Amino acid sequence: MKTTKIRVFLLLMYVTTYVNNLQAQNPVQHYAVKGRLSGQGALQEVVIQLLHPAGKKLVKVEYADSAGNFTFDRIPAGNYIITTQSMGFARYESAPFSHQQHTQLGTIALQPLTTTLREAAVTANRPFIQQRYDKTVLNVSASISAAGSSALEVLEKAPGITIDQNDNIAMRGRQGVQVMIDGKLVPMSGQDLANMLRSMSASQIETIDLITNPSAKYDAAGNSGIIDIRLKKGKSTGTNGNITLSAGQGVYPKLNPSFNFNSKHKKLNVFASYSYNYRRDFNDLTIYRDFYNNKDEITGSINYDNYFKLRVSSHNARVGADYNINRDITVGVSANGIFTNINVGSNSVAQSYDAQHQQTGSFTTLGNNSPARNNGSLNLNYKHTLDTTGRELTADLDYARFSSGELQDYHTAYFDLNMQPSRQPYVLFGDLNGDLRIKSVKADYTQPLRRIGARLEAGLKSSWVTSDNDVKFYNRSNGGDVLDPGKSNQFIYEENINAAYLNASKKWKKLSLQLGLRVENTNASGLQVTTNETFDRNYTQLFPSGYVGYAFNEQHDLGLSLSRRINRPSYRQLNPFKVFLDPLTSSSGNPFINAETTQSVELTHTFRQLYTTKVGFSRTKDNILMVLAPDAEPNSVLQTFRNLALYDYYNISLSVPVTVGKWLSSTNNVVAYYGHYKGNVVNTDLNVSRVAFNINSSNTVTLNPNTSMEVIGTYQSRSYYGFLDVDGYWAVNVGAQRQLWKKKASLKLNVSDVFFTNKTRAVTRLTGYGERFFQLRDTRVLTLSFTYKFGGSQPGARRRTGGAEDEKRRAG
Repeated sequence: MKTTKIRVFLLLMYVTTYVNNLQAQNPVQHYAVKGRLSGQGALQEVVIQLLHPAGKKLVKVEYADSAGNFTFDRIPAGNYIITTQSMGFARYESAPFSHQQHTQLGTIALQPLTTTLREAAVTANRPFIQQRYDKTVLNVSASISAAGSSALEVLEKAPGITIDQNDNIAMRGRQGVQVMIDGKLVPMSGQDLANMLRSMSASQIETIDLITNPSAKYDAAGNSGIIDIRLKKGKSTGTNGNITLSAGQGVYPKLNPSFNFNSKHKKLNVFASYSYNYRRDFNDLTIYRDFYNNKDEITGSINYDNYFKLRVSSHNARVGADYNINRDITVGVSANGIFTNINVGSNSVAQSYDAQHQQTGSFTTLGNNSPARNNGSLNLNYKHTLDTTGRELTADLDYARFSSGELQDYHTAYFDLNMQPSRQPYVLFGDLNGDLRIKSVKADYTQPLRRIGARLEAGLKSSWVTSDNDVKFYNRSNGGDVLDPGKSNQFIYEENINAAYLNASKKWKKLSLQLGLRVENTNASGLQVTTNETFDRNYTQLFPSGYVGYAFNEQHDLGLSLSRRINRPSYRQLNPFKVFLDPLTSSSGNPFINAETTQSVELTHTFRQLYTTKVGFSRTKDNILMVLAPDAEPNSVLQTFRNLALYDYYNISLSVPVTVGKWLSSTNNVVAYYGHYKGNVVNTDLNVSRVAFNINSSNTVTLNPNTSMEVIGTYQSRSYYGFLDVDGYWAVNVGAQRQLWKKKASLKLNVSDVFFTNKTRAVTRLTGYGERFFQLRDTRVLTLSFTYKFGGSQPGARRRTGGAEDEKRRAG
């Protein structure tokens, strides 16, 4: 393993040396292009593009300062044009001009935007949801209803996103979503991932990208898409930041103070953020279970009434710095820490019935769980802009450690029909400890192919993972600690993934093309220490991707994307240890499940650059399903993960933004999908399908320049998830915002799930077992949030180095 790391490091050094030699052998004369914008409005928000006249190929993007001045530095001699884009000004395009030495364009007068679209005037409000051809963007920092919320609560309001009763996240009806933070994969799933997202304040988040068909540059993981959470990282010149205090009340209280800070002076930019999240919550879960014989006759039933009270206390801190060695080279470091303590008190009352549905007795289980999660990560990054044509080299070194500890204490008492003790109480105590360590190194290189007007991207990545989970359960029924070897174990897992990718893209006048190929080599091994069971998996797979787009005219754009992706089981899904609700109910991972692979195709049509329609199909093999099934003991149930042979998925989505005057901005998204599950799991044939749909409407009402309101409505229809038949639900979220003190402060008030309708009802049925359940959570919450911005800045400096980075990377 050390040899592999040394080889990767030497390869990075070779690439760096090679591209620098290329640069030295091809000197090019560069000059500045300068100008000034004039007009009534926020000139620093205008996007200025420098283009080649032939094909209007992008060269570089800049923003003006507050006075309207802008500069394109180090531009090679040639012919160019200037265009502008803004939500407050009409589009401007210059005549072609010759740039042989330093060029001064003079003053460009921008006109106010007066264009209307079907009697709907365009305004400069940034909506909560923006639909783009390759992704959906949630502008969290601009949302009223996101104030005081966690990252998980923001996702619940997103179009096409659903979160089930076990905190599994699905995108457009499909699970297997990968979550990233600032482009780094989060190695969690299920409740661990949900708890981490609950500890993250929305005030720390700038945007969330929902990416359905990632390119080969992304890790191949995530067969239903990627959720990339982009944290705030201001780059304004000077010292600035904000302080937010949010307090909420549902059935139980919530508190979320947070702090964001940024200071940039000359070559050094320092940033930091901190949030504290205190939440009390509840989960009211009613379960009706039936057990069957091989003649499909009921042999017994158990009805449960479970009530969980949760208390979450979490600290989330981030600190980092970027240093510009010179105008072309930037090095950076950032550290993140999330420290969470949870206490879960449970009260479970169960009634047992025989085959004739006559009650035979009951039992109650009082539980107390105390999970603690300490997650820390460190990132070192390097960026070298080799020239103004778009050549760029970046590298990242990452180290992360996720440690967990959990104490479980369950006391079960058994009663007869007269509520008299029928047997000795059962007392179970568990001590669960886990340690997960991740190391990775990657490098990415971008090379414009100027002779053919194309762009090439290439990269390498290697990651090393070690997971060690040690769980011990003790029977305390007789007063002492008696180790239960059937429930205790130690599981050690090691994984190494090596990847390389190549992306090529070219844009003609109307046609655009992108082709990519990623190769990933996976080496994994697992050991159950107690039983001495082992497994080894070593395989190499190719993941092609591609996109072709055609702009018929200014009204219509059409694009077709294809990809192959993989969803490896998470470390929690592989972990075989049991977590108990009561003596007859438990959940466990499965170390023997396989990775699932998906091939997908999607057609995208855009009308007037506003209305987006997507039609897609995908086929998943070895689909990973969470299954409720009978366990070894009579009338016991185990929730675990299994592979299903096949899952076919069809979808169509439509995005319709509507703007009425200056007072209403509405983004409406509809997703309809058809999922077909086919295979045999736990001795049960599964062949089910259903059409389902998700509707999301996000509406912002501007009452005056300082006062606005937001209303978000969501509806999810009845749908299948494997054996689970889930009822539909709907929810409405309402918020209001008032800007104070010349917009230095704001006061936000919002109510989530106003009508308390976000409830889960579901039915499952398979060989030997059937279940119906109903779940309520603390979803209706009134939150008041106050934010104060401090410090000063120069917006132009921030925009030149931050907001336009994506556009600059597309230059070529």
